[in-house]
Amino acid sequence: MNIDFKKMDGLVPAIIQDDLTSKVLMLGFMNEEAFNKTQETGKVTFYSRTKKRLWTKGEESGNFMQVVSILSDCDDDTLLIKVNPVGPVCHTGADTCWSESNQGDFFFLNYLQKFIQQRFKEMPEGSYTTSLFRKGVNRMAQKVGEEAVETVIEATNGTDEMFLYEASDLMYHLIVLLTSKGYSLDDLGKELKKRHK
Repeated sequence: MNIDFKKMDGLVPAIIQDDLTSKVLMLGFMNEEAFNKTQETGKVTFYSRTKKRLWTKGEESGNFMQVVSILSDCDDDTLLIKVNPVGPVCHTGADTCWSESNQGDFFFLNYLQKFIQQRFKEMPEGSYTTSLFRKGVNRMAQKVGEEAVETVIEATNGTDEMFLYEASDLMYHLIVLLTSKGYSLDDLGKELKKRHK
């Protein structure tokens, strides 16, 4: 990565985005030293224009931002840093510097999908997910069918708690099956988007 620190007197804007939710959390500035420290420590470090020094986000509050990836824009003068935030980002206590909520358990599905994809790549011993992949597509498809039937049963004759439990099992096994076939939830989204008019 060849960042152009010369355009803005040694600084580049760094847009901070939650890797899980894709919510923009804040904007800060980095000089080359802050950029290097961010890469070395895995924690976002900025150059404070008011304090005239480096500051690692969370150094006082403990609300660090763990780096997942760093991207440079097409002109190499702006950074997009995807992070896993530890606590609220803004000094006011808000989730973002625009006082937006960064909550929502729906986004856990994105994390779960990445986790399952990693299991498929690494195939660690002792993992239930690995055992499903090793049993093959027929067994995975069978599990999706079983979980679908159990979800229907709970929806019609069970409790709300068990309905959600079985629907969660269904979603997990569906993601496993999708992964084994080389697809993801994004592919389902694209297909549904095509149908939505």
